[in-house]
Amino acid sequence: MNIRTRFAPSPTGHVHIGNIRAAIYNWLFARHEGGKFLLRIEDTDRERSTPEAVKTVLDAMAWLGLNYDEPPVYQSTTTQTHLAAAERLLKAGHAYKEDKGGTGQGECIVFKMPGTDMAFHDEIKGELKKAAADMKDFVIVRSNGTPVFHLANVVDDIHMSVTHIIRGDDHIENTYRHVALFQALGAPVPKYAHLPMIVNAQGKPYSKRDGAAYVGDFKEKGFLAEALFNYLALLGWSPGGDREVMSRDEMAKLFTFDRVQSSAAQFDVQKLEWMNGVYMRSLPREELIAGARAAMEKQGVWNDAIAPDYFARVIETLGERIHFFTDVADQAGYFFSDEYPYDEKAVQKRLKKEGALDSLRELRERFAALSDFTAAATEQALRKLAEEKGTGAGALVHPVRVAVSGRGEGPSLFHMLEVLGKDRVLKRVDAALARFAA
Repeated sequence: MNIRTRFAPSPTGHVHIGNIRAAIYNWLFARHEGGKFLLRIEDTDRERSTPEAVKTVLDAMAWLGLNYDEPPVYQSTTTQTHLAAAERLLKAGHAYKEDKGGTGQGECIVFKMPGTDMAFHDEIKGELKKAAADMKDFVIVRSNGTPVFHLANVVDDIHMSVTHIIRGDDHIENTYRHVALFQALGAPVPKYAHLPMIVNAQGKPYSKRDGAAYVGDFKEKGFLAEALFNYLALLGWSPGGDREVMSRDEMAKLFTFDRVQSSAAQFDVQKLEWMNGVYMRSLPREELIAGARAAMEKQGVWNDAIAPDYFARVIETLGERIHFFTDVADQAGYFFSDEYPYDEKAVQKRLKKEGALDSLRELRERFAALSDFTAAATEQALRKLAEEKGTGAGALVHPVRVAVSGRGEGPSLFHMLEVLGKDRVLKRVDAALARFAA
C-alpha cells in the first residue's frame, strides 16, 4: 500500500498545538512508512479563511519543518466535486431532500445512515462500536447549496487517495458518519487513528487560558522549532526506553501507532522549557551568541560597547541556565551594567545576616590582593577565608553573589567573578558595603 496521510486545517488565524500535533503525527507516520504527507486547506468558511489566516497555517508548518509532498489542495476549489457526490448519493438512494425547519427557503440534502450498528478499527483505540439507534441522518448540503464539512471532508479524502486519517479523538463521533459516506460512495475506507486530547493540569482541554496555546505564541516566546516539534511528538507517543531528545529523523524511524497512548496527554510547560534549553545549548556557538544578541537588541538593552569576546564568555558562563535567548538579559543584566537592582529577599537573607558584611569586607581585601583574578584563584581565596573563620563556604559565597549581581542565584560564582573582572568586582563589593552597612 502506498501510504498517504493528510493534515486538513480550517484556517482561523491561529494554529492550536493540538492541531499541529496531529500534523506532526501524520508527518511522522508518512515518513516512517515511506509514504506521502499531504496538506488540504479547508477554507470553505470565507469569513474566517482569509489569506492572512491561510498564511498563518503555512508559516507555522514551514517553521516546524512540516514539508508536504504535493501541492496543497484548497477545499474551496473542489466544491463542484462535493456537490456531484451529493447528487450521486441522491440517485443511489443514500440521501434525500428535506426542507429543514419548514422555512421554504430551499431544500437540504440529508444523508441516510444505513440503519445498522456500526464498528471500525481504530489504530490507537482498538475496536469502536455504535448502535444504529444512536446514529441519526445528517445534512450534507445546506439549503443554500453549500456542502457541509462531513461531505467535503470525505470526498476530498477520496480524491486525494488518503489511506490513513490521523486526527484528534474529538472526531470519533464524526468517523461513524464518514465511514458510512465512504461506503455509500463505493470508496475504500481509510484506516483511522484518533489521538488523545491535550489537557491541562486539571485534566481539562488545554486552551489559551492555560498559557501559550498557538504555534505563533510559542514562536513569539522564544521556543525553538525543533524543541516544540520534539515535545509535541512526545505528547501522547513514546519511542520506548527513556529517550526524549531526538532528531525528527530518529522520531520518524521509531514512530508506530502501538506506542501512541489512548488516554489524554497533559501539557507540561516546564518540561517544554527544559527541552528548549537542551536544544538551545546544542546550537552552534555562533548561532547562540547571535540569537542572544538579537534578543537583547529587541529588548532594548544591547550596548554596542559590549566586546564580542566578553559577550561570548558571558554566554558560556550562563551555560545550562539559558533556556531562551531572552534569558541573557532577563537573568544576567548585571554582566552589562553596574546599575542593577537588588533582590530585597536576597539582601535580607544574605547581606543583612549577622556578620555577613564583616565577612564580605574581609573577602574583599583577599580579592584585592590577588594578582591573577581567575575562577580558581577567587575560589581558593574564599575557601581559605571560610576555613580560617570556621564557617562553610556558603557563608561567603552568597553575600558576594548578592553584592556583585544583586541576585540570590545565578551561574557558577567563581566563573562569574572571573568574567566580571577584578576591578568591577571590587567596585561592586564596595558599593554594596556602603549601601547596606548604614
